[in-house]
Amino acid sequence: MTSPIQRAEQLRDEYGAADANAAELLCDRHPADAVAFTFVQPDLSSVDVTFGELREKSERVAAGLAELGVVEGDRVATLMGKSQELVIALLAIWRLGAVHVPLFTAFAPGAIAMRVTGNDTKFVITDGAQRAKLAPGEDLPAEREWRVITTGVPEGDDVAFGELLENAGPAPKSVTIGGDGVLVELFTSGTTGTPKAVPMRLGGMAGVVMYLEYGIDYADDDVFWNIADPGWAYGLYIAILAPMAKGRRSLLVCAAFDPVLTWRVLAHFGVTNFAAAPTVYRALRNAPVPEGVSLRRLSSAGEPLTPDVITWSERTLGVAIRDHYGQTETGMTVVNAWHPDLLADIKIGSMGHPMPGYTVEILDLDSEVPAAPGAAGRVAIATSSPLLTFRGYRNAPEASAKRFTADGQWYLTGDVASRDEDGYFTFASRDDDVILMAGYRIGPFEVESVLTGHDSIAEAAVIGVPDELRGEVLIAIAVPTPGVEPDDALVAELQQLVKQKLAAHVYPRRVHFVPELPKTPSGKVQRFLLRERFRD
Repeated sequence: MTSPIQRAEQLRDEYGAADANAAELLCDRHPADAVAFTFVQPDLSSVDVTFGELREKSERVAAGLAELGVVEGDRVATLMGKSQELVIALLAIWRLGAVHVPLFTAFAPGAIAMRVTGNDTKFVITDGAQRAKLAPGEDLPAEREWRVITTGVPEGDDVAFGELLENAGPAPKSVTIGGDGVLVELFTSGTTGTPKAVPMRLGGMAGVVMYLEYGIDYADDDVFWNIADPGWAYGLYIAILAPMAKGRRSLLVCAAFDPVLTWRVLAHFGVTNFAAAPTVYRALRNAPVPEGVSLRRLSSAGEPLTPDVITWSERTLGVAIRDHYGQTETGMTVVNAWHPDLLADIKIGSMGHPMPGYTVEILDLDSEVPAAPGAAGRVAIATSSPLLTFRGYRNAPEASAKRFTADGQWYLTGDVASRDEDGYFTFASRDDDVILMAGYRIGPFEVESVLTGHDSIAEAAVIGVPDELRGEVLIAIAVPTPGVEPDDALVAELQQLVKQKLAAHVYPRRVHFVPELPKTPSGKVQRFLLRERFRD
């Protein structure tokens, strides 16, 4: 019987091999009649697409891209929603050994320009509905290094995606890039500053597949749906790449998120294994659950999962949501794993244990020695870990150097957490979000969990602001639940709740109520913007 660590090493050898070929590993080796994706429309109509169909169509598009001059190493970006065309385009890009640059469809022109300018991007493939964002303007000059391929009506020197699909030229031989070859170039989400380009190597697929098998526990008879957007790591890695690598079906819903529609899809398609961000679960909590929902596995990633959401899922759905931790740079590294070989009791608030294949440590905040059990420290991953392939950001040597210890033994995630005597990791904050008050180091997550446990609070973020006496004091920015009119009595109630649940010194000195929190397009709270707004 293969142990989890042996499986991690097998996957490392498979995807990290010098002769690793992306098209072969993701598509061509699977049975042609096996369903790869079920594309679901808002009216619940659906279309199944097989690996054989993906191969045929992506070979045509790859031939067309090759005729346009795309070669190994070129960047080809996609500004597309969930669709057949998106998956076909991705596979065509990888057949040529080119690098995929994901663009989230909520991006404005400025964010798009930052990701496709000066990085060898040759084409941007876009949906017709997104084409206007690529028009010349303040952020995108008329003279640029790349051309547009559109599924809509071409403009100027645009190329029609439909013409590529109809290409009758011979299929190009898929390029072998090897495990060190770059498959995807994503950008960090920008929670603490300017996004940075993260090369995701083909060898990194080992960690992605390992997570699907052990973290999520995608079983043979599961109906799997990861709702995350493929413009970001969790959606691209786990909704598209991992199922393709395994030859398994994945649901892709071709519509914007809506909690009522989400419940309908879960019931209609008999979804048994579901993954989403905490914001999705919070929205689902406020919509009625239809009959026919039968979930076996629930997973969460992207932001720490507050205890109130876990309690709701256990009570309403009969299954707890298991929190998982990872980064764009590393994939998923600490998880409350679902696989029977790793299944352990949940400790509410904990993100679980390290995934096999990753050696994860909590280093002291001020030195490179392991922190004591229960003490807050820096989350670090040993660079010797079999599944860690991140070596630095593209064209950003200073930012890359800050991510590793001087001796090169540890990758520093930039996150603060603790580990108890049972080995459970509990997230505290980003490094930049730690609040230093009168000698105490306070992570905002614990306080936020208490605040969101109150029926009147939908979301909350806690930050530190300057204080002459204490250095910093803690304040809270909260979003009331619909229908709640916040007042001084609610403020006092929230302050007292934190004192009772945590400690007297960590209560928020002020509580500000806002209609929404500033977030990255992937849904992560941007506390640095809150600090700028409320520092005075």
